[in-house]
Amino acid sequence: MSIGILLALASAVAYGASDFIGGVGSRRHSSWQVVLVGQGAGAVVMIVGGLTLPGRPVALDFAWAALAGIGSATGSIFLYRGLARGRMGLVAPISAVGAAVLPVLAGVTFGERPGWLVWVGMLAALPGIWLISRKTTSDRKTHARGALVDGILAGVGFGILFIALAQISDDAGLLPLAANQLIGAILTILTAVGLRQVWRPSRGVLGWGSAAGVLGALGTLAFLGATGATGLGIAGVLASFYPAVTVLLAAGLLKERVAMGQRAGIGICTLAVAAMALG
Repeated sequence: MSIGILLALASAVAYGASDFIGGVGSRRHSSWQVVLVGQGAGAVVMIVGGLTLPGRPVALDFAWAALAGIGSATGSIFLYRGLARGRMGLVAPISAVGAAVLPVLAGVTFGERPGWLVWVGMLAALPGIWLISRKTTSDRKTHARGALVDGILAGVGFGILFIALAQISDDAGLLPLAANQLIGAILTILTAVGLRQVWRPSRGVLGWGSAAGVLGALGTLAFLGATGATGLGIAGVLASFYPAVTVLLAAGLLKERVAMGQRAGIGICTLAVAAMALG
């Protein structure tokens, strides 16, 4: 197994643990607060790393970092909101599909040529999403649909994040990643103010947000290392295994249960991501 694949899987573990912690924190506090603290904690990690290991970033690196910050904030906001109001075992796999598909399509645009399994995986994900979004009881349909929308929007955000991160040059160092985190924090504040949401962090949210942010930053570092050792499509798909970690933690620690049809949907989405990785 190549170092690129190992790093991509490591990023999935870090991202999945980050999402679980952020999701639990969002059930106790405003998801906007958790995202903001997480972005700030991630920025601190990147600034310290950037000053310790300086690189040679150019203006284009910071432009890609800005786009990554938009994707990161969008993905985190909708994922945490979805995790807070829906089951983690449902929202996380939905978000993974967008996070996996978009880098594959971007890789094709940039000249990569994925195998037929990749395309089979993308098509197979569609019925999986449909099964996940279904509820067996009518009183939960609204929550299921809201969680579905949150999961899709989170997937788009994370897909953009993965694509933009892969475009940052290898010798840019970590300061562009600090800019990515800071831009995400600013966007979070502006959006929260525009929507009149609670965003000013309280003391209780600091632990949840900081832990999620540091783990997310470590996931980003591992993902960047993976894209340098393997293709964007493969790294993006393997990093999109993060819901498996979130689901396992939710099942083991929160005792979440998922309906049989939704289990089938989660299984299909997992196999779809695996097919895209193997392709």
